[in-house]
Order: sequence, then C-alpha cells, then structure tokens
Amino acid sequence: MATVSTPTAAGTSQTSSTDQSRKTLFGSYDLFLKLLTTQIKNQNPLEPLDPAQYTQQLVQYSTVEQGLKTNEQLASLLSVIQSGQASSYVSYLGSYVSAAGDSTMLENGKAVWNYSVAEDAKGFVEVRNSGGALVYRGEVNLSKGNGSYTWDGKTSEGATAAAGAYTIKFDVYDTGGAREAVTSEVKGKVDKVDMSSGTAFLKIGDVRIPVSAVKTVSSTAI
Repeated sequence: MATVSTPTAAGTSQTSSTDQSRKTLFGSYDLFLKLLTTQIKNQNPLEPLDPAQYTQQLVQYSTVEQGLKTNEQLASLLSVIQSGQASSYVSYLGSYVSAAGDSTMLENGKAVWNYSVAEDAKGFVEVRNSGGALVYRGEVNLSKGNGSYTWDGKTSEGATAAAGAYTIKFDVYDTGGAREAVTSEVKGKVDKVDMSSGTAFLKIGDVRIPVSAVKTVSSTAI
C-alpha cells in the first residue's frame, strides 16, 4: 500500500523547547522586577543608581522575549511548509522514476542498473546485499557512453539471491590502464514517501531514494 510518513517529533520538540524557554524567561522576569523594585526602595537617596541601567536591563529582557516570539512564528511557518511539501510529494506515489543511485531491487530474478562511462572500459563488478555483504563479483565490459547492466540474481557460488535491495560497484579501467569513473542510475515504481527524518525519500521496495536525486518521472514503466 502506498504511504506517506511525515516528521512530527522534530516539530513537537522545537515547540516544547520554546514553551520551556518562555516559562523560564517569564519566571526570571518576575524575579527581576521584584529585585529591581526592592533595589529602588532601598537605594541610598544621596547616591541613587543610574536609571539608564534599569532601562538597559528592561530592553534586554524585551529583546529576548521578541526573539522567542520570532522562534514560535518560524516554527509555525516551518510546519506549514513541511505539510505543503508532504502534499506535493504524494504525486510521486504510483509513478515510475529514474534517479541517480547505486541501489536497486532484485525482483523476478533480475536487477537492472543504467550506467554512464566516458570510455570503453573493462574490469570487475561487485554486487552487495542490504547488509553490505558481497554476493557477486564478476568480470564486466562497459561500452563508452550510456548503457545498462543486468544481474540475474545468481551469487558467485551459483546460488539464487533472495529478492530485495542490492548495491552495485564498478571497478573498471580503459584501454590505457586508467581507472574509469562509472555513474549509475536506478529506476522503479514509487510505493512510499518517507519524510520522517526531515528529508524526503522515495521508496521503491526496500530502496530509499532522495527526492533531489530524481531525474525523470513517468506514469508508465520507464
């Protein structure tokens, strides 16, 4: 089932912190006024304290109070923005996306990564499971430009890997022996939007993709 998770703990914590700060400020402010009043009553009439000092301290308390009010307004604005973002991300649910990334789902005995490399290159490819364990390592030849690499889900020992998220890594070199950087891209259907961490992630099965990494969105399979 397609779902959306939104952040709540951070906003609650920020509000609680502001409320506690206001209580502390007002408690200290009442105490300050009592001390100030007592000080005025008991000051030496022949050497009165400078009224400017009273004014300066009152201004400082007022500045702190205004700062707390600003924080409350910003917290409220942030909550509105986050709610608006969550609503906009709902449109990704059920859509097919392609995104920069090296993790994709192994489903129906197949996992596919698109890649881009500047020169023809050959070397090795490694596939690891979600726990970081190496499940497959084999030779690979990549053609210059854009292409795709398909893993059949077979481990290096010939066993069949379980369905789930897998990460790829290329270790390849061009004809001159120079190491070639390979950028990879993944694709799939979005079934969940997760904002619980404060950053929006799209989930394709067990794969988490930052919204910022999305390159294309389509209503049909890419």
